[in-house]
Amino acid sequence: MIRSPLMTVMTDAVMKASRSLKRDFGEVENLQVLAKGPGDFVSKADTKAEEILRAALEKARPGYGFVMEESGVVHGTDESNRWHIDPLDGTHNFLRGIPHWNISVALERDNQFIAGVIYDAAKDEMFMAEKGKGAYVNNRRLRVSGRNEPADMLIGTGIPHIGKGGHGQFLRELAAVMPRFANVRRMGSAALDIAYVAAGRMDAYWERGLNTWDFAAGAVLIREAGGTFGTLDGKPVTSAKDIICGNEAGERALSQALKTAAA
Repeated sequence: MIRSPLMTVMTDAVMKASRSLKRDFGEVENLQVLAKGPGDFVSKADTKAEEILRAALEKARPGYGFVMEESGVVHGTDESNRWHIDPLDGTHNFLRGIPHWNISVALERDNQFIAGVIYDAAKDEMFMAEKGKGAYVNNRRLRVSGRNEPADMLIGTGIPHIGKGGHGQFLRELAAVMPRFANVRRMGSAALDIAYVAAGRMDAYWERGLNTWDFAAGAVLIREAGGTFGTLDGKPVTSAKDIICGNEAGERALSQALKTAAA
């Protein structure tokens, strides 16, 4: 466990938001769902959880800025710090009663992600990491897997949904990955999948077209768990869209496979 003041602020805010989401998840068939775009929906649960998170974090750290999925960018008076928030990652799973979704909160300080929390409320797993303090799930220290052979590795990814584009590129990349690794998983929540890599449950992960709130917390988890976290678009992690991570051998092998798809 990490018991720093910063982690206490983050986990307290996440737990407050989770109580609202768990109530809504229990009555998912009654949620009012608004179309946010083709194949992408936002429910009242999203916006309510984001409001709870923002209020709790603003009270604890006044002046910090925000980068939020639903409300966009809010500039704070403290230009060195800003929160990256996804109040409900895995919305499609949530709306269909699939218990694989999470709340993700990360802190960016001076252009580096320095702390992250990913809470899987359905399974009561709190993934947390802070720079220099390690990564944990509940009370257990996290380490990336020690697998070195691609044929033994389980790879995670995200499939671009309808309206997002990039389907052709994804199919080429998937065709390059499948013959080299034991298997591939698409579970529907980027943040939680990255947390699974940090926990050694999967060995590497890649996805394109993400936003920072999808992976900021996971980036801290991966690095504090002994893994590597990089970008596929050449941008700094704090502004990237296309990401790759894993244990050292897994990320290297996955990167090589993806390069063959681009050739």
